Amino acid sequence: MITYWQQIDGQFSKTKKDSIDTSLPLWVDARSVTRDETVLLQEEYQIEQDHILDVLDPDELSRIEDGDSGYILTIVRVPCYDPAAETPYFTVPIGIIIKGKIIITICWTDNEVLKDFGANRIRNVRLNDFPSFIVHILNRANLNFLRYLKEINRRSTSIQNEMRMEVENKEILLLLGLEKSLFTFTTSLKSNSLLLQKMKNTRLIKFDEDDLDFVEGVVIDNRQAIEMADTYTNVLFAVIDAFSSVTSNNLNVVMKKLAVINLVMMAPTFVTSYFGMNFKLPFDNLAGYIPVICTSLLCLVSVGLSWALLSVNRSSIKNFRNQKKLSNKQKQKLKAEKKKIKKQEKKLK
Repeated sequence: MITYWQQIDGQFSKTKKDSIDTSLPLWVDARSVTRDETVLLQEEYQIEQDHILDVLDPDELSRIEDGDSGYILTIVRVPCYDPAAETPYFTVPIGIIIKGKIIITICWTDNEVLKDFGANRIRNVRLNDFPSFIVHILNRANLNFLRYLKEINRRSTSIQNEMRMEVENKEILLLLGLEKSLFTFTTSLKSNSLLLQKMKNTRLIKFDEDDLDFVEGVVIDNRQAIEMADTYTNVLFAVIDAFSSVTSNNLNVVMKKLAVINLVMMAPTFVTSYFGMNFKLPFDNLAGYIPVICTSLLCLVSVGLSWALLSVNRSSIKNFRNQKKLSNKQKQKLKAEKKKIKKQEKKLK
């Protein structure tokens, strides 16, 4: 959808195409554009097809360059949130084209940054100051990056608390989705950082002193967001690795129990297989019950020994822990007594 905006008394006002005031700067806002709308932009404003395709590419990185028909193209990556997506937090490129008195923004989806501009939530934005308009978009993107990073950290902490009670595949997949979001944020923030450095050194855009001060503030916010994203990524990676180790340890415990059960069940299996052979059965007389009784006793003894071994291991571990606690208490008592003796010696002196 293409929307036309003009600024009147410092406020953005939506206008129709046939009622545009040509004496005022114009903002052409193209979001969630269709194929026909891209063709319209290409023909009406003489935008190169390759540049439009670059802006509509979800993986396009931030950059600035000039076009053959006398316009300047700047691509900025901004964050978005979609709770229904597999990766809820992601980034999209916004193409900002400056041509004469016209600013054209192109994005393949809707996003909060451009919404905030249209809703007049951003102060000190002037359409006649094109460099300032681009820097305001970068500044708003940084603020949204910081806000989403804090949300990711809160969601990660909440999922970790749930996993301490019981680890499920759903929660691990949620953590993996957040980890992917953090990697995407880090890549986009570093791409925007390179764009800011190039904008300060390029001749395509000229900044005044106020704009340069504003750019320095945006650079600081960008660095802070990069550091936060790196920190949260490292913490989340360590958490996922720790829970994977816990899951592996629980699997080892289960396998040990299954191995004991398998050993216990070997004796009955041997008996049933023996009597399933083509031999004379021992039940023809009373003496034939003796092997059956002996085998049953052996099975009971094996079960009892297995259970005893498990209980002994558990009790030994508990005793070791209790002894350790007692030894620590004794050490604390000895330290306290030594302190009392030292105090008494000082008093005697």
